Amino acid sequence: MATILFNAFSFLQKKLKARNRPFVNATLDVAEGTKVEDLIAHMDLLSEDVEAVFVNGSIRPVDTVLKDGDRVALVPPGIPGPYRVLLGMMSKKKSRS
Repeated sequence: MATILFNAFSFLQKKLKARNRPFVNATLDVAEGTKVEDLIAHMDLLSEDVEAVFVNGSIRPVDTVLKDGDRVALVPPGIPGPYRVLLGMMSKKKSRS
């Protein structure tokens, strides 16, 4: 068994609240070998509900295996451009002279 700290952002919070699922600073126990994609399904979310996954502050793929003590955050699609850059979801383009 592994214990993770889970957070969801934006409209994911509303979806999880409606399903009576935890969504802010929630301590969750997950089975050894659980992947992020398994967690998404367990939280009754669809894969298209999640655009980015952060594990311990870094964007990670959904096939990342969760470990004890991991911090996991799910970000939905539609986050405005400047925040996408700040979060590392896209790189800042260099301006041309």
